[in-house]
Amino acid sequence: MRGRAIALSILSCSTVLAVGWQLGVAGQPQPLTRPTDAAAQAPDTGAGSTAPGGSASTPAPSAGTTAPSAAGASGTFTGTAAQTRFGDVQVQITVAGGTITDVAALQLTDHDRKSVQISNRAAPMLRQEVLSAQTANVQNVSGATYTSDAYLTSLQSAIDQAGL
Repeated sequence: MRGRAIALSILSCSTVLAVGWQLGVAGQPQPLTRPTDAAAQAPDTGAGSTAPGGSASTPAPSAGTTAPSAAGASGTFTGTAAQTRFGDVQVQITVAGGTITDVAALQLTDHDRKSVQISNRAAPMLRQEVLSAQTANVQNVSGATYTSDAYLTSLQSAIDQAGL
């Protein structure tokens, strides 16, 4: 009886894994639409935070060096700082001819050593995905949900400024 229960448990686990694997391979998940309003992410705690480099953060969105045109925007565009419970996140994009050529994280979560570690792992992955997709509609980095959401919110703000 016990052997039969173990065999059935193994069989059901294998079935769940096989179905999950096939769904992950066959069905591409739809990207989530991210809010562009940084205030929608988290309430302002009133406490100032510092950037990972140690300088005080005074996020101010800046317009690109060139206004968007019909041929495509060019310049550097800074997204608004998105607030999380672990610190603010702010990104800047470089656009040439309507194409995002670079994404730089100006500020990442810095509440504690763990949030810095998570952000430093997630930022390069997000940058690569954004450069490939040319949009903020990319998947979150597993284990870095707050950082991913804030990064993509700030990115969408920069993309909106660029008129892309």
